[in-house]
Amino acid sequence: MRAQFRSRIRLILVCIVLLALAVLVRLYFLQIVHGDDYAQKADRQFSSGGSGLFDRGAIYFTRKDDTLISAATLATGFLVAINPQTLGNPESAYTAITEAASSTTVLAHDAFLAAAAKKNLVYIEVAHHLSDTAGRALAAKTLSGVQVLKESWRYYPGGSLATQSIGIVSYGSGDALVGQTGIEATYDGILTRSGDSLYKNFFAELFSNVGNLLVNTKDVHEGDVVTTIEPEVQTRLEEDIAKVNKRYSSKESGGIIMDPATGAIIAITSYPSYDANDLSAVDPLLLGNPLVERVHEFGSIMKPLTIAAALDAGVITPETTYDDTDCVTVDTRKICNWDHKGHGRIPMEQIIIQSLNIGAAWVATQLGQDKFRTYFDTYFGSKTGIDQPGEAHSFLSNLTKPQQIGYDTAAYGQGIAMTPVQMIRALGALANGGMMVEPHLVRAIRLNSGIERQLDWSKTVPVFGATAAHETATMMTALVDEKLDYGKAKIPTMSVAAKTGTAQLTDGHGGYYTNRYFHSFTGFFPSYNPRFIILLYTNDPQGVQYASETLDGTFLDLVHFLIDYYAVPPDRGLPAGAATSTSSG
Repeated sequence: MRAQFRSRIRLILVCIVLLALAVLVRLYFLQIVHGDDYAQKADRQFSSGGSGLFDRGAIYFTRKDDTLISAATLATGFLVAINPQTLGNPESAYTAITEAASSTTVLAHDAFLAAAAKKNLVYIEVAHHLSDTAGRALAAKTLSGVQVLKESWRYYPGGSLATQSIGIVSYGSGDALVGQTGIEATYDGILTRSGDSLYKNFFAELFSNVGNLLVNTKDVHEGDVVTTIEPEVQTRLEEDIAKVNKRYSSKESGGIIMDPATGAIIAITSYPSYDANDLSAVDPLLLGNPLVERVHEFGSIMKPLTIAAALDAGVITPETTYDDTDCVTVDTRKICNWDHKGHGRIPMEQIIIQSLNIGAAWVATQLGQDKFRTYFDTYFGSKTGIDQPGEAHSFLSNLTKPQQIGYDTAAYGQGIAMTPVQMIRALGALANGGMMVEPHLVRAIRLNSGIERQLDWSKTVPVFGATAAHETATMMTALVDEKLDYGKAKIPTMSVAAKTGTAQLTDGHGGYYTNRYFHSFTGFFPSYNPRFIILLYTNDPQGVQYASETLDGTFLDLVHFLIDYYAVPPDRGLPAGAATSTSSG
């Protein structure tokens, strides 16, 4: 009997302990994880009648140490409304409101007086986004017919940082604020908060999909969004791209830094951009993401993809040679090298090192139209599926025609067009053993319980073999070591693979300008086990002809910055037994 009694006592104690632990966990999530949310719910009693406070999930940047930094959140403060039926002196009320509101949005004087004259109405909002201090000070004046009410709004702590990718919210077809561009739009269903979000079953969320480490966005219904964007790298890329654009008075410039093994985009930007906290004077054309929505003819950074396809198909080897002339005529059209020189009998490597159009066209002919089309359809024939709205299709119609000229020019990046994101995905296969990955900007959804669910971006597309990728990377590495900046760009302790591109801009009438260009630059490092791939471009730079003049310095500076910032270990040039160290920037 005593043994049975002791067993029952122990069972009761275990149950009490488990219950206490459950209560403590729940209290932790109520007070710590969701303390601000519940405080906001308490504030709803001060919000305008029936409208409630705007509520929306957060968006985060991810630092290299996995620390989360706010990219989009909620700011809280006060709005001011008037009741024309009880408003005392409109002039004195307007003066008090403008003094409190300072630089925030307030109705213009005449508009305010017109609103005050609408005696058939009892509620008109006249000012927004007052700080907590200003709102409380105005409320303390107890002005007749003036209401000071709690409100919240979308706030972007970084201002213009990654704004075209983060996106904005604005009013949709109804009276609800919804995501309109960028991540705000793509993940709107997850970021939108329902009124009962804080009261969902905590344990149901805790153990849902417990066996799944990776989830699809369709399986997650509400939470915060965690991006792959590293804020320090994003800041550096934005500064560098802005400098390029301003220095050469370009129409637009942009860049992407991506992990070629996973498709995680570390930084992505274009210039000009805008501050998401102030849309009052923003050109609507800037609101989308140009790196996803606009296509370009990229020029000679296409040559490594042409070479890799031909190596993979077995129609050339690295030792194959051809007779390089200054120009050739194809279908009555003349193709020439950029320097209008012939270079004699040379190996495949020189096509990339010296950026020879005649060589790329010769390789395209060896590959044949059917094989060429198959490879390039794999590269660019479908959208990448990046988690951004409005992704454009590539332009490959020249590869559906029988004329060989379309294939020869495509081999060196003219006559076909694609988005920067499509281009870096294809080039990423050179850095990833011949496999294309899924470019993406969001890595996880942070549920309301605080649990983080990683998104599944594991799909890959094979485009050529690992041997072809390695051989092409070797040629691109030789370009950096021997040619780029006359060989001065070589990093003794780090292999870097790169390629420049200069394309003539179309004139809109079926031809090309002879003095206007699109410059591009791509590269990855370390060459044979890449940590990062970079794509840069500048559209219509003034006073310069070649990408090596506009972008090579920016590319090399970014390489040194990333090596130092991430402490990327060297992969060559170390004496036997030497300790590893990072390259100096």
